Amino acid sequence: MSNLKAQGNASGTGTHTLQSANTNSNRTATLPDADCELGFRNAPISSTTTNIAITDVGKVISLSAGITVPSGAGFAAGDVVSLYNNTTGNLTITCSAVTSRIAGNNSTVTSATLATRGVATVLFISATECVITGNVS
Repeated sequence: MSNLKAQGNASGTGTHTLQSANTNSNRTATLPDADCELGFRNAPISSTTTNIAITDVGKVISLSAGITVPSGAGFAAGDVVSLYNNTTGNLTITCSAVTSRIAGNNSTVTSATLATRGVATVLFISATECVITGNVS
């Protein structure tokens, strides 16, 4: 499945033309279309105890303790990992990536606080830069 981008207004149901992000080929699809995925659907939920790993991309990680976003772990631009705080207290996301930011704030951070029962998304802008968005401060 190649990455597709919508041409014109492609929201909702109906017939829309989609263009591959990597080629000049087009595809016309009537949405919803079982053969055409847009965004994440049914992201698997897993758990980890220490570091986010490349195998976590596209998943929701259910946390029972703080976690680290490591540097040099093989992440690439566009990789996304979601975090769910499955506890009754705040958890710390330690940021070892070269440049980490909380969305809407231009400052780099070394850690972020994920609120109780909160959800955060870690979006890698490059292998060495990420942005954390969601219930974080």
